[in-house]
Order: sequence, then structure tokens, then C-alpha cells
Amino acid sequence: MGNIFKLLFFLRKPKQYKSGPQPIYLRVTIDGQRVEMTVQRECEPSLWDDKAGRTTSTKESGRLLNAHLEGLIAKAYSNQTDLIQNQIPVTAKAIVNRLSGKPDKSRMLVSIFENHNKEMSQLVGKEYSPSTLNRYETSMQHVVNFMQWKFGVTDIDIRRINHEFLTDFNFYMRSEKKCNNNSTVKYIRNFGKIIRICLSNGWLAKDPFANFKIKVKEVERTFLSDEELQILHDKEFTMERLNQVKDIFLFSCYTGLAYIDTKNLTPANIVVGIDGNKWIFTHRKKTDSPSHIPLLQPALEIIEKYSNNPKSRNESLLLPILSNQKMNAYLKEIADCCEIDKELTYHIARHTFATTVTLSNNVPIESVSKMLGHKNLRTTQHYAKILDKKVSKDMQGLHSIYKRVDKQVAQKKFAK
Repeated sequence: MGNIFKLLFFLRKPKQYKSGPQPIYLRVTIDGQRVEMTVQRECEPSLWDDKAGRTTSTKESGRLLNAHLEGLIAKAYSNQTDLIQNQIPVTAKAIVNRLSGKPDKSRMLVSIFENHNKEMSQLVGKEYSPSTLNRYETSMQHVVNFMQWKFGVTDIDIRRINHEFLTDFNFYMRSEKKCNNNSTVKYIRNFGKIIRICLSNGWLAKDPFANFKIKVKEVERTFLSDEELQILHDKEFTMERLNQVKDIFLFSCYTGLAYIDTKNLTPANIVVGIDGNKWIFTHRKKTDSPSHIPLLQPALEIIEKYSNNPKSRNESLLLPILSNQKMNAYLKEIADCCEIDKELTYHIARHTFATTVTLSNNVPIESVSKMLGHKNLRTTQHYAKILDKKVSKDMQGLHSIYKRVDKQVAQKKFAK
């Protein structure tokens, strides 16, 4: 219900008005929003009370006019009650539409969500990845399941979506679906895009997210240390498939490329850079942002090792990479064999490049960000963590300064 609900009848002069009766209008005001409509009646200005919003005529016609206006007021409050009972936001436009006989144009949430996902599916491979589409389809299913759980329905008028809807959905995802904080935030933000579409089209009067706050909790990123990277590099397996998976994983440790970007590399992506050395020039699949990476010697050796691999040559690819699922399955086995007590997945290679290979070796974060293909530095800071040993190394100079100061103070005291 709105905090302010006002109804006012007033006369409005027509254009080029000179004399005679003027049309009567009704102004509906709810929470500062005003909408006006004609009541299809007229009144002489001399017989109209502006303060009361009624005619002062005592004739039969005057009594009928006031009765008509009273009837409109009663109907307006009845419509307000009906909207509240049906959990539809009470707006001035909704009241006026009902008074003027215009049917409410209901827009249902699921149909809007489905239309969004359908349009997204047609842009997969151009603007969106299959995983992004899958994320929105999963989000929609969560919303449908929530509505069934909360309201016993599988669709809802978008005007019923409010702050309470969001807080209940948030609770449902955490309690019933057992989602962690970041997964819950991800699904709610996906849902938020659908709400922004509704707001942009004028289908919602208020933004239900206006006072709704959720935050992603920073996740402790796993990466390989120098020692673990060396153990992995030196390990030779009897099974050739494990050696191949290990090599390609190491390639990403030394280039920072994500799985899909490594998979899509072709010999054409290897170019001579500005320094006369070999570089990778590519675009990230996820963001389509450019990524230019100078090739370190270990990465060059891996490229050379698989340059004549039948799978690579047949598919015109740089490296013979397996599916992401198979790569991760083999990496778990490799971690066990190397006694690396970490859950090894392909994406850890990207974290390792950001942290162990570059930042800990004094590569500026701006350069790391450019090589990773990030659009802003904050994303790089999310990936990269400064190692304790680098902090120790950076502090060595400061240690020396304070040792000299302490020595000088001691010498002065001794001299006294």
C-alpha cells in the first residue's frame, strides 16, 4: 500500500476557452506519482468548489454529478483494496486504468525470463558463451522452484516482485537449496538482470533491488608454489596421457591462459612480438578482450614438443588438449602422484601464473592484468596474491635501514 493516496477532482480549461462549462478531471496521487483522467462530466466554474472538489449546485443535475464523483472515489478505494489483496503494487496508473475500464496488462516473470534466455541462446558464440546461457537457465529454474515453494505457483505477475520476494528467494537458496553465499549471490544477480529489463521497459514502477544488499565473499584462491611447480615439471609418468595433461597444464601455468583459450589456440596465434621474441596474441573467449603474452622458455618447449602431434595437426590446433572434464580428472591423479596436497584443477594454472610465476617475480600488476586479458585491475587483484616470501624480500631493504638507525643510536649512547 502507498504511504500517500490522494484523490482530487478539478476543472480544466480547454484550449481557446472563453466561457461555459469546463471538463472535470480526477487526479490520483500515490507516493508522489500523479496520473490524471477525465471523468466525462462538465461543470460551470461558478458552480464548482475547488476545495471540496464538488459542484455547489443544489439542482437534481448537481446532486447526480456529486453522486457520480462519490461513486468514482468508492471505486478507486475498492480497486486499491483489490490490488493489495492480489499482491499487486498499488500505483496511480493502475488505479486510473481500472477506473477508465482499461484492463491491467499483466506481464509474467517466467515468460520475460524465457524470452531473455531465448535471445541469449541465439547469440551464443557471438556475444555469450554456452556456460553463460546455462547459468541463466539454471537461475530461471531456481526462481520457478522458489515460487512453487513459496506461493504454490510456477509464474507470477512481475508487479508482485518486491523487496520481500528477494529476501525470501535469498533465504530459499541458502536454506532449501543449500547454496553457499557466492552461488546464491550469482543466481540473484542473474535474476537482477531480468528485473533491470522490466524497469527499462517501464513494466515496473519501483526497483525491488533498491535496498537489497548482497556481497560476494572473497574466496581463498589455490595456486602452486615454486617448489610444487618444479615437482610437477620434473615428474615423468609411464602413461603418456598423464604426461600430456601435465605438460598442457604447465603451459597454462606459464601463460595464464584459461582452459578454453588454451584449447582454441592455433599456430597462427604465435607471433613475433615487439621485442623480437615469440608471443601469444589471442582474445579471451569469456570477455573477448585482447591478451598478449610473451612466451617463457618452458612454454616454448611445450609448444615444440607437441608441434608434430597428430591430433594437433589434424585439428589445426597448437596443443592436443582433452576436454576440461577429462583434464581435471587426470590432474587429480597427477596431484596424488606428485604428493601435492591441493585439489588440482585446470583453473589453478591461471592463478599460479598470476601469483607464483609473475607477481612474486616482480612483474608489475598492470602487466599481469594485460597478459591475463582483464578489463580492470580489480579483477587481477582478485586472482593474484602476494607470497610471504616476496613480502619478506620487499621488506629486506627496510630491515637494513632500521638496523643502521639502531646501530647509530647505540653508538651515540656509548659515546656519552
